[in-house]
Amino acid sequence: MYGNSPFGGETEKVTLTREQRQTLRRDLASVAARTRELLPGEFVVGSEVSDSETGPRATIAVQPPVGSVVSADYRPEDPDSATISAEERDDLAQGIAASAALQVKQVIGDDSSPTAQ
Repeated sequence: MYGNSPFGGETEKVTLTREQRQTLRRDLASVAARTRELLPGEFVVGSEVSDSETGPRATIAVQPPVGSVVSADYRPEDPDSATISAEERDDLAQGIAASAALQVKQVIGDDSSPTAQ
């Protein structure tokens, strides 16, 4: 599940084995690496796996050269879904990179384009 959109009400806390947690970290590192490939070097990309009330939370964050940090969360709904599929990893990387680029565009504004006289 992405972001802060809880679907379906309350859920049980998800507990991962050590191996499942390592797999989640590896998948998240892959998302971070792909995000770095999509953005210029001025963008700082980080990731972490932490614990929340409902279980593990994987977070990818980008600090653009100007503007606020942009982040996305992935929360496994059950131990069997602790891996992030290749398609989800690519979607996360593209989404977070696009959001970070949009953040810069919004801060700078469209005033940088030449105007017709």
